[in-house]
Amino acid sequence: MSLIHATALVDQSAALHETVEVGPFAIVGPGVVLGEACRLHAHAQVTGGAILGERNEIFSHAVIGNPPQDKKYRGEKTRLEIGSGNTFRESVTINLGTVQDGGVTRIGHGNWIMAYVHIAHDCQIGSNTIMANAAQLGGHVHVDDWAIVGGITAVHQFVRIGAHAMTGAGTTLTQDLPPYVMANGNPASPHGINIEGLRRRGFSDDVLRLLRRAYKTLYKSGMGLAQAIEVIRSESTELNGTDAAALEALIRFLEVQGRGIVR
Repeated sequence: MSLIHATALVDQSAALHETVEVGPFAIVGPGVVLGEACRLHAHAQVTGGAILGERNEIFSHAVIGNPPQDKKYRGEKTRLEIGSGNTFRESVTINLGTVQDGGVTRIGHGNWIMAYVHIAHDCQIGSNTIMANAAQLGGHVHVDDWAIVGGITAVHQFVRIGAHAMTGAGTTLTQDLPPYVMANGNPASPHGINIEGLRRRGFSDDVLRLLRRAYKTLYKSGMGLAQAIEVIRSESTELNGTDAAALEALIRFLEVQGRGIVR
């Protein structure tokens, strides 16, 4: 029995693994690549030559791979690359990249993207992230591994969200959110370290204490950013293994000159 419904539209130039399922009235456009065990539910659409790995599930009325919502876009050939094991719920929209950036929107593995989320052109999404209902990402946003973007969060273009960071529902994020930090509000303000999430991912109590201390240095000491980075770095030189790696990830993020951090 065919895994492609009789009412689905699949372009002849698309490359589908034999185990791909395409539901009623779903659309697979020219040049699309769908890996093993991908599944498109009714009325889902993948277009723009998007390349998807294995075991991605796309629910009804999601539109994956449409042109960017950017007035500078003139139909240049750009890309959307998606890894494996991602879930895209109802009415998710994800756009191609633009030549003004690297030309590619990229999504990693194991992400859980809930209904009505928008991921704009040139976004770079890591792996194992969660984006709750109606989160909206502007162009060129970077979201690192294990981050959680709360429902109805609006993320300004070019903002970075660090690994294991978390935003509360309804947050407006116009500046970078460092790794491990929780933020909420409009405009966003920091509210401590994502302790519960880090415990669930196996961070030790010793590492959590170090991250709490780093948070206090960054947000409670009254230091400027450059001074706070130096203090955190001086503490990391006395550590090794996973303890040092946790602080190094924070330092590397802070050293990048972006839109400034949530403070």
